Amino acid sequence: MDSARVVITGLGAVTPLGLTVNETWAGLCAGKVGIETITAFDPVGFDCKLAGQVPDYKIRDYLPKNLRKAVKLMSRDIELSIVAAGEALADAGLVTKGIDPENVSVDPERMAINLGAGLISCDLVELAPAVAASLTDGKFDIHRWGKEGIEQITPLWLLKYLPNMLACHVGIIHDIQGPSNTITCAEAAAHLAIAEAAQIIARRASDIALAGGAEAKVNPIVMIRQCLLKRVTSQNNDDPASACRPFDADAKGSVFGEAAGVVILENLENAEKRGAKIYAEVVGIGQSNNINPAYEHLEPDGHGLQIAIEKAIADAQIKPEDLDLVIPHGTGISCDDMAEAAAIAAALGEAAADIAVWPTKSMLSNTGAACGAVDIVAAVCAMKEGKIPAAVNCSRKADGCSLNIASESRDTRIRYALSCSYTYGGQTAAVVLKNSKC
Repeated sequence: MDSARVVITGLGAVTPLGLTVNETWAGLCAGKVGIETITAFDPVGFDCKLAGQVPDYKIRDYLPKNLRKAVKLMSRDIELSIVAAGEALADAGLVTKGIDPENVSVDPERMAINLGAGLISCDLVELAPAVAASLTDGKFDIHRWGKEGIEQITPLWLLKYLPNMLACHVGIIHDIQGPSNTITCAEAAAHLAIAEAAQIIARRASDIALAGGAEAKVNPIVMIRQCLLKRVTSQNNDDPASACRPFDADAKGSVFGEAAGVVILENLENAEKRGAKIYAEVVGIGQSNNINPAYEHLEPDGHGLQIAIEKAIADAQIKPEDLDLVIPHGTGISCDDMAEAAAIAAALGEAAADIAVWPTKSMLSNTGAACGAVDIVAAVCAMKEGKIPAAVNCSRKADGCSLNIASESRDTRIRYALSCSYTYGGQTAAVVLKNSKC
């Protein structure tokens, strides 16, 4: 059976720049920075007191009335995925059971769901009473935990923090009955989830797929881990807007945050049959691993990421010079940025000097399992609008970085765009998109 062509027909995003794709895109175009002093908890004592926080919302407003009781079983990560998924489905013009049960327009058995998720950290206020009940002479006592402490926690507590619950809740709300999977490969999770969903459609196991990722890293447990790993900046707490500086000579570390990004992938034939608007086509997928004993960083030459990029370009059956835009991972961690710059330059060869590179984390923060999907959404918006916004906080490229950082906003036709990512554990991924108007 011939492989089906896979297109993007819907977009959804909730980020530090807004609760919708349009708000996020407008913020990116304006060079707005969504990083600020943490308000979700008191960051006193933390090296980094900054994060990318999503604007206030009420999750009940995004749920069918009959499912609002499930809110008590939703972590922040789950909530973000629900908001983004709802927007993506509406944008695609799809009607599910969760949108209008009397006028469903999709076959739930022919719809897949693949979401990237992170290691969901619990809210400390939920654990505090249980821990307090487990102390003996001021120290945690595992025996008291088993006898008394655990009694302070609801039996359903764990259901809020299983990574697969993002896809479960979204799937239940919208009655998605096709293939389902959750990818937990940290910052590469969303790219990998979108890639797998595209492959599901390509082999005709589904006609439509909801794919992307979500993660809420504005959590004291997450933040202390990043501080201990020395991945965060500790020198810009008084100037949040300039804190995250991918590929810049003055980069001092990353800033973490929360977001969700979702795309609706669809068999081209199915999309055309129902008259859907088509944003772009997924034409190239690549993945690999970096091999570095210091697992929290890329290997210095970025070879694992280079392989993923080269595979994606080869899969798209294009040449590097056909690319008009690259959205890199670009965390603001100097050694990783330089390794990524080396990987991109090696993969693109001489064409690297001419291809615009637009890092987004300086504005959006590092949102973990969401960041790849948010970058895919940004790439599609750039294609649709024919615009590459200016990079923020890269006023002086780091020595040795030869990438063509988009220092100024430009209006241009984007034929192909590439987005890539890597994790502090080794996974690398890249996706190539083709403009539907090309």
